[in-house]
Amino acid sequence: MMDLVTSPRSCSKEQLRTYQQWFSIADSGPLSTSFPLLFVLLRASRFFAYGDGRITGNDALKFFSMSNLSRSELKQVWAIADAKRQGFLDLQEFISAMQLISFAQAGEDITQDALTQTDLDKLHLPEMDGLDILIAKRKCSPKRHDLHIDVPSKPQASPSRWFSSRASKKMSLNSVTSIIDGLKKLYVEKLKPLELTYKFHDFVSPLLTNSDFDAKPMVMLLGQYSTGKTTFIKHLLKTSYPGAHIGPEPTTDRFVVVMSGPDERCIPGNTIAVQADMPFSGLTSFGTAFLSKFECSQMPHPLLDHMTFVDTPGVLSGEKQRTQRSYDFTGVTSWFAGKCDLILLLFDPHKLDISDEFKRVIGSLRGHHDKIRVVLNKADQVDTQQLMRVYGALLWSLGKVLNTPEVMRVYIGSFNDKPVNEAAMGPLGKELFEKEQDDLISDLKDLPKKACDHKINEFVKRARAAKIHAYIISHLKKEMPAMMGKAKTQQRLIDNLQDEFAKVQKEFHLPAGDFPSIDHFKEVLTGYNIDKFEKIKSKMIQAVDDMLGYDIPELLKSFRNPYD
Repeated sequence: MMDLVTSPRSCSKEQLRTYQQWFSIADSGPLSTSFPLLFVLLRASRFFAYGDGRITGNDALKFFSMSNLSRSELKQVWAIADAKRQGFLDLQEFISAMQLISFAQAGEDITQDALTQTDLDKLHLPEMDGLDILIAKRKCSPKRHDLHIDVPSKPQASPSRWFSSRASKKMSLNSVTSIIDGLKKLYVEKLKPLELTYKFHDFVSPLLTNSDFDAKPMVMLLGQYSTGKTTFIKHLLKTSYPGAHIGPEPTTDRFVVVMSGPDERCIPGNTIAVQADMPFSGLTSFGTAFLSKFECSQMPHPLLDHMTFVDTPGVLSGEKQRTQRSYDFTGVTSWFAGKCDLILLLFDPHKLDISDEFKRVIGSLRGHHDKIRVVLNKADQVDTQQLMRVYGALLWSLGKVLNTPEVMRVYIGSFNDKPVNEAAMGPLGKELFEKEQDDLISDLKDLPKKACDHKINEFVKRARAAKIHAYIISHLKKEMPAMMGKAKTQQRLIDNLQDEFAKVQKEFHLPAGDFPSIDHFKEVLTGYNIDKFEKIKSKMIQAVDDMLGYDIPELLKSFRNPYD
């Protein structure tokens, strides 16, 4: 993402000192009994930033309201200043917001380019109505935090008290600034210990990092070669991305992540996988063979400021093609499926056959069917009668592979820069294509708004999967003998893993559909000594249950979606 936030060095030293003073006031809650309206607004808010160097959205808007700008203008200021969608502002971002307010007061348009195309040294401080009174009161009262509204304090619960009573089960939200920030804290304090104890990161999914929570929505495109995956991305961007190749043969031979960046460049996979600010560190588990077939394509583009695209190699047919790949192709697609917010399966009217490898790829999307959309691309290459037959055949094929009675949503269109072939489709075909393309574009436009909801959804799914994994591991440990015959018992457990899953399901009343793939679990389990696993730790399970039952609902009640 292009860094639209300026540095404090963009203003004079005198302005910097003033902004730092304002930031300190906003960070501690700009409250004064001289401002009845402001008092009411703050009274309605339950949580505040108590001098932690970050300003939440609610506190920032209340402070910004002293500029007397309209609410729509203040929302625009916030959207540009909080370009990373973190739900809070640091000092640099706060200064940028103040400079944007000064633009607006001068009658200038509030745009993303305003901070980069203006001499900020000559920019005047914004006029903040009543701020001088707050500053005077602050000087008279060094302990400014005593002027806060009397909110019942919630002491930080120590790990030893998490499980002592219902009151201590709830996470303290005093230091949380947004929904995403709260999820990070919940993961570190309650879910990650469970994952580490029962090796969840080896069996199911790598451990999460901050970059996984902060990542923009991702869209992955899957399909056989020459179905128009790269052309689809080019069509949305209205331009080609660095490293893109388009042709009738299998031209994309690697996974390419197309994302925002300050300039056009391609970054090799080994480099991108070790960058802490990128959500791709988990891909290192697939080895150098995969990372050599992975790259990141960066370019400045307004669409990429809001979402990231994953272009994939064309799925080939035949068992020979599978064995020739030097990495676990279906494993990689499954990993990306867990990170993506939308998965597009592209089909060509002349390539409706679903090969063996394509079946495995679609099978690897298990648990993510709510993200899948099917696109019948290049549909203007057949006439209306043929299109009806192709559409029916595609639904029949997908029904067999996905093994579901529901009909999936299929978008029909020709997603390229060429005009629709009206000679083949006729005027009705053109109208159909336009409506279908508009529906798909609307689906894509909604992704940033739904990104926060998707992250919560994936987080809850991960927590439930981690609980089931812990039950399975502890059950296998319990079945091991105390002294003799450990090797024989371990082999028996691995061979009869399906029966062991059934025992766990019955004992803890778990849904069968939430259990992991038996084949994959068995493959990983063979590399472990079951006798070394941990027994069930009820406190860790209870912590995750409390997180799902109390903390996450409280988090959603206390903070708004940052994309609203």
